[in-house]
Amino acid sequence: MKKKIVIAILCAVVSMGTIGCGNSTASAKTTQTQTDKKEDSKSENSSEEKQSRDIFAMDTYMTVTAYGEHASEAVDKAETEIKRLDGMLSTGNENSEVYKLNQNGEAVVSDDTAYLYERSEKIYKQTKGVFDISIYPVMDAWGFTTENYRIPAEDELSALLKNVDASKIQYDKKTKKITLPKNVKIDFGGIAKGYTSSRIMQIYKKCGVTSGLVSLGGNVQLLGAKPDGSAWKVAVESPDEDGNYLGILQAKDKAVITSGGYERYFEKNGKNYHHIIDPSTGYPAENGLISVTIVSDDGTLADGLSTSLFIMGKEKAEKFWKKYSDKFDVILLTDDDQLYVSEGIADDFQSDYKVNIMKK
Repeated sequence: MKKKIVIAILCAVVSMGTIGCGNSTASAKTTQTQTDKKEDSKSENSSEEKQSRDIFAMDTYMTVTAYGEHASEAVDKAETEIKRLDGMLSTGNENSEVYKLNQNGEAVVSDDTAYLYERSEKIYKQTKGVFDISIYPVMDAWGFTTENYRIPAEDELSALLKNVDASKIQYDKKTKKITLPKNVKIDFGGIAKGYTSSRIMQIYKKCGVTSGLVSLGGNVQLLGAKPDGSAWKVAVESPDEDGNYLGILQAKDKAVITSGGYERYFEKNGKNYHHIIDPSTGYPAENGLISVTIVSDDGTLADGLSTSLFIMGKEKAEKFWKKYSDKFDVILLTDDDQLYVSEGIADDFQSDYKVNIMKK
C-alpha cells in the first residue's frame, strides 16, 4: 500500500504516447505541511496561477496540481490521462487491456502496456523474483482484489504458487505480443501508479508547466521546485496513525513513494494480514520492515522497489540499495522502531527519530 506522503513531485521522463498540450511555448491520504500551505497561498496571490483537482481512479483518491499560465490545460490533460490508463490497466474492468490479456492468455498490447511489461521484467530480474506481476492469482485468493478477505488454505496457496513465475511469460518485443502460460494472470498494480505519475510529469512539461506535483494514493511525484524556487517538503507519516511523521524530506524533481502493510489489511483471529504478498511464500511479508520509502528520478522504478524492498527485509534491502544507489535513495522503518536513511538524502531529511545513516 502506498502510504501517506506530504506534497512531493518527481520528474521521471518516459517516452511513450502523444501528450502534447496545444500551442504552449513553455487507500492513502496526502497532506501538505503548514509551511507549504502558507507558501501556496502566497503563490496564489502572485502571478503564478495554481490549478488543483481531486480525482478518484485506480481505487484511490488522487490530486493533481500545476502552477503557471497553462496550469488549467495541464490539469485537464492529466485527468484525461489518469482515466485512460485506469481503463487500460484495470484487472477488474472487462474492457481493459490487462483483463482481456488475462482472459485470453495472449494479446498484442499497446505501447503503454508493453512498456510496463518491459519495466516489470527488468525489476523482476534485478530483485531476483521478488517483484513478480504474476502474483495476481494469489492476491485474488486472499481477497485483496475484491475485498472479500479470507485466509487461503495451505494446499490452495501451494497450487497457486506453482504458477507464480514471471520468467515463464513470453514476450515478443518487436510485435509487442505477450503470451501467458496456462493459469498465469498478471497485474501491473505494483508499478501502475508510478508510471501514471511519470506520464503526468510529461504532460506538465509539454504544457510548459515547470512547477507542479501529483499525488496518486500516496505516490507523490514532483516537477521542479515550488513556484518560489524552494524545495517541496514531503512528510512521510508514521504507520502508528498518530498524526506524527517519520520525518520531512526536502526534494525537487523526485518521486517519493512509500509502501507498508498498515493500511490495506484485514484482521482474523487477532492477527492482521496485509496485502504485500511475498511470492516465495504466498503469505504477507514479515521480514522486519513496516515502512519503505523510495526516492528516485524514476517514478515507475520507485513504485516497484517500494514493495520489493519491503518484502526483502532490512538486510537485503540495504544490500540492494548499495548495488543500485545511483538509481534511488531509501528510508526504512523496522519493526523495532529503528529508522534508516540512505546517505544520498540524509542531509535533506529531518526527523525526531534517531536517524541511522546507511552508507555505500
